[in-house]
Amino acid sequence: EVQLQASGGGLVQAGGSRRVSCAASGFTFDDFAIGWFRQAPGKEREGVSCISSSGSSTFYAESVKGRFTISRDNAKNTMYLQMNSLKPEDTAVYYCAADAICRAHDMDYWGKGTLVTVSS
Repeated sequence: EVQLQASGGGLVQAGGSRRVSCAASGFTFDDFAIGWFRQAPGKEREGVSCISSSGSSTFYAESVKGRFTISRDNAKNTMYLQMNSLKPEDTAVYYCAADAICRAHDMDYWGKGTLVTVSS
């Protein structure tokens, strides 16, 4: 059974940093691209970042470029999103997802999210 579990959410002040993690199991982790998506209250889900299966390619939404960094540790079946210079508008539930390639919207497998709240 494919499982993705996001963790690391919490309350952080604007300008601060937070790292969220995504632990994967039930599939060959290094065969899959892993993406982060987020959904803010009252808004549609949006893609935040994605990393290819090998880690050689990364993608970022314009709104987070230069502030967020995605990485993966295939030996630990874990992917990370380091978020710096956080803004109140980054407040959202963050979800990780997996698919053969990075996709802007729908990916095959989804985990439960973790809430990141940025206070002003």
